[in-house]
Amino acid sequence: GYYHNNLLFVSACARVCVCVCVCVCVCVCVCSQVRRLGSSVRMPEINTDHLDEKQVQLLAEMCILIDDDDRKIGADSKKNCHLNSNIDKGLLHRAFSVFLFNSEEKLLLQQRSNAKITFPGCFTNTCCSHPLHTASELEEQDAIGVRRAAQRRLQAELGIPTEQVPPEEMTYLTRIHYKAQSDGVWGEHEIDYILFMQKDVDLNPDPNEIQSHCYVSKEELKEILEKARRKELEITPWFSLIAETFLFKWWDNLHDLKQFIDHDGIHRM
Repeated sequence: GYYHNNLLFVSACARVCVCVCVCVCVCVCVCSQVRRLGSSVRMPEINTDHLDEKQVQLLAEMCILIDDDDRKIGADSKKNCHLNSNIDKGLLHRAFSVFLFNSEEKLLLQQRSNAKITFPGCFTNTCCSHPLHTASELEEQDAIGVRRAAQRRLQAELGIPTEQVPPEEMTYLTRIHYKAQSDGVWGEHEIDYILFMQKDVDLNPDPNEIQSHCYVSKEELKEILEKARRKELEITPWFSLIAETFLFKWWDNLHDLKQFIDHDGIHRM
């Protein structure tokens, strides 16, 4: 009986040890997989201490993530959307570009402030930004969400009173898809809604957003584009693409833009 009981005890201990070993192995394996998964999706550590405090705060805004056909697939921070490391993995977000003309048919340009994180100091069209992942700016019928975002940013950047730029007075023409690096860390990868508007407005630009602005004629813009080619000044890549392909044709037809409306296609630039 003594030996039998000892054998039973040893056998039970052996089974417990086997179970413990199996559990430990499983836990080690699972933890290892979780660590590997975490390391594959972890966002890179980016030091923003040298950047403008106000612009860094804006990096927390949530942009609308989309697929290549502009279908909503989620949301992510402005910071993550503009890191080249994420752009290289295909991260794509929704954006817009406003082209505002006055009654003399001159186009309002801005020069981005040196505080901007992407493309600081570059000349560009009237206003370029992103609709946010909010109920009002996610609404897609007639691109009303994007147009509301444009109204918001025209006020924030240029100080234009919101009542002077109602969304219903903006003409949504088409979309372009482009990708561009600003530097080794930051860049853009967007499907950009092109919005046109003609109106005389009051301006009170925020110097943290814009360091200068001016209205230009077609000939004056052509001179600016030529200076950019000679590296005498810098313009943003999306503005360069639009100006070199579509802008002057649209500009010639400010009073008959309906012929250029294309809400089905996306121009891959």
